[in-house]
Parts: sequence; C-alpha cells; structure tokens
Amino acid sequence: MRIDFDPETTSSPDFYRLLTATVVPRPIAWVSTLSADGVANVAPHSFYTVSSAAPPIVQFTSVGTKDSLRNAVETGEFVVNFASESQFAEINDSATDFPPEEGEFAAVGIAQEPSALVKPPRVAGSPVAIECRLHSTVGFGVSTVVFGRVLRIAIDEAVLVDGHPEITRLRPLARLGRNEWGTVGDLLDQGRIRHAEWREGVRTPKGDRS
Repeated sequence: MRIDFDPETTSSPDFYRLLTATVVPRPIAWVSTLSADGVANVAPHSFYTVSSAAPPIVQFTSVGTKDSLRNAVETGEFVVNFASESQFAEINDSATDFPPEEGEFAAVGIAQEPSALVKPPRVAGSPVAIECRLHSTVGFGVSTVVFGRVLRIAIDEAVLVDGHPEITRLRPLARLGRNEWGTVGDLLDQGRIRHAEWREGVRTPKGDRS
C-alpha cells in the first residue's frame, strides 16, 4: 500500500524532506565564486546536473539567495569543483552559513588555485574543476536555477585511465535524505542494448566491477 503526499496540503519543509529523501543519490556541485568585493566563496549544492552537452551547460540550484547565486549573477562566472570523498569534512564545513564578507576558503582552510579562464579560484584538492560563464537563471519560488556555459574542464591526471575519468579514482560524494551522504558502492557495467540484439535475446549483463 502506498501513502500519497500532496504538495498542496503538505508543508513546504515536509515536502522538501520527502523530495530530497527520494530523489537520490544527488551529485554535489562544490561551487566556487568571487564576490564583487573580491571575497572567495565556495559552497556545496546538491541540486546539480548537466543541462546540455552541445553547447556544454551545467546547472545548480540555490535554495534561497545564497552567496553562490549572488556572486555568480554579479560577476557572471563560477567554477563547479568535483566533490570527492576525501574532502568530505571540508565540503560539509563549507556549507556553514558564513556571512558574505567571510569566505569559506579562508574560514575552513581550503586550499585554492587560480582558474584558467575565469576569476573565481578552483579548489586545489578537487580532482575536477569545471569553469563556467553564467548563461542564465530561472526562478521558482524561493529557488533559483543557475545555468553555466562550460568554458573548460580541468581534470587531475591521477584520476584518468586511458584518458577517461575513472569512477573508482574520482570517489564522488552524493547527498541523500536528512543528514545522510552517499559514496560509491557496487558498480554495474552494462552498455545499452541495440534493438537487433534485443530481438535476438542478447540481454546478458556483464556483471559489476566492484
């Protein structure tokens, strides 16, 4: 038996908790920005995905008017840093609601490095940095979706295998419900099945790579 929840009759906080506990796992955009006053900010956002491959565009959502949103709109630039398991403590600490004049890089002690094409710095220890120019924003109630045109992806060669980012080396973090976080578990490696193979009954999985 299912229990139905209606967003019209369920409080916004309760419905938020339902959504974030069931739309899982969610990748994390560890977004670094630079304020108009030059304060370097970095914060995690778990409403994050690829919007388009050609042109390359990524998106993250700011729930409320957070520094990442304000800075990206004011300066037109941001960097999405890969959230890896090894930096769990720093990522969680950077979610603290520091005031705009207090940057997370300095407050938390996160090492930074210059970006190639944008002014906001990259997280030095992150294996991947996606440098973006602001494309547009779309508002939904108290939330704002930020779209960024990807200008460059910088990848640490240590996570590459034959030129491809290897998931077991990236070790991504993901957000779940409540205060829960997820890491990479068992991996399933199975390509898409062509229709001709489907008709022939070729549907044997390759198995996992754990």
